[in-house]
Amino acid sequence: MNRHVLPTVAAVDRDEGVPVPPKDGSHRAQPLLDRRTMLRFVGGAAIALPLGACAAGGGDDKRLRIAYQQFGSGTVMETYLTSVIQQFSQSRPDVVVELVPIVAAEHDYFTKNELMMSSERTAPDIVYEDTFILQADVEAGYLRPITDLVEGWETWEQIFEPGREAVTADDGEIYAVPTHTDTRALWYHAGLFEEAGIELPWQPRTWEELLETLRELRSALGEDVIPFNIFSGKPQGEKASMQGFEMLLYGTEDGLYDEESGRWQIGSKGFRDSLELLRTVFEEGLAPRISDALDPNLSETVYSTWLPEGRLAVNLDGSWISQNWIEGAPAEWPEWPDVMQLATMPTQEGQDPGFVTLAGGWSWALPRLSRRTDLAWELVQQMLDVENMVAIALADNQIAIREDVATHEDYVDYSPSVGFFTDLVPHATYRPAYAPYPQVSAAIQAAMETVMTGQGTVEEAQATYDEDVVAIVGEDAVEDAG
Repeated sequence: MNRHVLPTVAAVDRDEGVPVPPKDGSHRAQPLLDRRTMLRFVGGAAIALPLGACAAGGGDDKRLRIAYQQFGSGTVMETYLTSVIQQFSQSRPDVVVELVPIVAAEHDYFTKNELMMSSERTAPDIVYEDTFILQADVEAGYLRPITDLVEGWETWEQIFEPGREAVTADDGEIYAVPTHTDTRALWYHAGLFEEAGIELPWQPRTWEELLETLRELRSALGEDVIPFNIFSGKPQGEKASMQGFEMLLYGTEDGLYDEESGRWQIGSKGFRDSLELLRTVFEEGLAPRISDALDPNLSETVYSTWLPEGRLAVNLDGSWISQNWIEGAPAEWPEWPDVMQLATMPTQEGQDPGFVTLAGGWSWALPRLSRRTDLAWELVQQMLDVENMVAIALADNQIAIREDVATHEDYVDYSPSVGFFTDLVPHATYRPAYAPYPQVSAAIQAAMETVMTGQGTVEEAQATYDEDVVAIVGEDAVEDAG
């Protein structure tokens, strides 16, 4: 393919371009490149060139591909990357950068991303990795260590220690650069609370107080308002595990993994109690209908419809969701700062520290099969320039993971909610950063779905979860916490 024109951003068709595993069960993914087009802009004119003749991971040393998750109809990441690439082209006009947005639910995104990275023909050069999946992708051999690259990069020391630890694997090597963190809490619709006669500001101190409020909302507002959304079940993927179940579990006396013993926990009372709370909110009609709760597109419905239209009272969710309502967003909602208020998620009995929050975050990593590591690292450094990181933080309602971003004058108080969520960071719990976690997370989602749908009891759901964990990690890596 001739490459005689200036670089630009190339957008891959959102419904194509994900490799399909061959029917023989091997790992040689077959790329779907024949129908893609790449747009290059030269002096304002767009020229479409076919990509079918160019292998994605082939020998073209002047083309980079960035794979990332696109959340629904949002364009925040696309806008950010487009701006970065335009900057990059000033110093590297000979390089063409292709964006590969993957529109998929979280679990599907991880699967599609891994399929792409499994073949030289389809492997992108830069991938957006949730830190919870990073260790598993490292052990699968999809990512290359970048310790040698970050050691000479001044910005590395600006990243808070928990962020650096999150991208360091068991072998001591660094495999990604964290971009931001996040925390979680209860978003509640002040107008609905006032209509129900509930005093503001609201802050439940225990699970029972939370349930009492949800029941009041149901009684006062009727069937037209959903009292509470907690992401649950397999279609919600990691949202169900992290924003949902683990926000309950880590408010008990138990957890998923014991760092001192180095074993995964099974049979715990906290696990049962968390499932019981989940069963209660669905059985009492305090949560969405099962058909809605199991809709893979539930999050977009919550943000674009239920909350702005006053159809959902309380949403257990992350620090970033107001990005959906800012000027220019798909569900622009100028009134949200006056309508939506925040409360921390209480611990089960109000035990210290009085609330629970989970923290996570995303990162940029370099696939092992890419042949353009040095060029990709150049672009990553441009992507993570402090001004670019502040810009994406403001656009995406992110919580800073770097000192230079957190103290930037444009970041401080950029959003009505940023102070609240930033204050939660020192008290946050992180998911177990071990390779089995994604499989354990899937077992959690299955247990949730069992009780929310009434297909089994809490005890049956926990027993199946315990069996699944033993099968995942082995009998020597578990302990009964009951």
